[in-house]
Amino acid sequence: MKLLRYGEAGAEKPGLLDADGTIRDLSGHVADIGGKGLEPSSLAALSSIDPKTLPAVSGKPRLGPCVANVGKFICIGLNYSDHAAETNSKVPPEPIIFMKASSAIVGPDDDVLIPRGSVKTDWEVELGVVIGKTAKYVSEAEALDYVAGYCVAHDVSERAFQTERHGQWTKGKSCDTFGPIGPWLVTRDEVADPQDLKMWLKVNGQTMQDGSTRTMVYGVAYLVSYLSQFMSLQPGDIISTGTPPGVGMGMKPQRFLKPGDIVELGVEGLGSQKQTFKADE
Repeated sequence: MKLLRYGEAGAEKPGLLDADGTIRDLSGHVADIGGKGLEPSSLAALSSIDPKTLPAVSGKPRLGPCVANVGKFICIGLNYSDHAAETNSKVPPEPIIFMKASSAIVGPDDDVLIPRGSVKTDWEVELGVVIGKTAKYVSEAEALDYVAGYCVAHDVSERAFQTERHGQWTKGKSCDTFGPIGPWLVTRDEVADPQDLKMWLKVNGQTMQDGSTRTMVYGVAYLVSYLSQFMSLQPGDIISTGTPPGVGMGMKPQRFLKPGDIVELGVEGLGSQKQTFKADE
């Protein structure tokens, strides 16, 4: 299934995308796409519904974040060997973990705001992993059983805030609108291998990132297991698993985003996003 949320910001309704690309209204069956609605029993109930029996949504409504009320937005740094190389960084002996504020989350095509004082706003296409049931001290072998599905995540980053202002990375990752997710959550059964998905990102039509989850250092199953040793993962939590090479910080000369730039990105089988970057007044 491709689950989504549509409508005005703050008033989104749950829906799904049928095989013909039509949005169908799920509000008669589930309150929202998130939390307990992502548990295995809930997803099984939704999967038993014939999409053609659901009301079709007319027009082209705004798509909101594909997961509602995200509790934790956990990110993994330097998790692609080729990306680590382009930034002259060593592959870490254990995953680098940082948090992105849930207040950064927006819809896949919403505008992204370049924060006041920013000089190095950068792009990062990532595979997002959505947790479907509580995971605590789980093994790598059973880790994928705790995944509800996957989505496109854009880990927008302000590099000066992240690396030049001292302290941890979080303040360069958590600015408002720095976390577009969606367009939809694709359930785990529709993704044969999360470690073999093509990823891409364009700025103003020019391809900047053209990679694959094959070059991940720590794969999805390992990350779910690893994180669950330090904190319980709850339904609706999102893990953003790192980015392939091609970010602005790694270019020579470096290149960063400015107002008016348009960024498009996607992950194979998970849809695409398109954002216009604007100055945050």
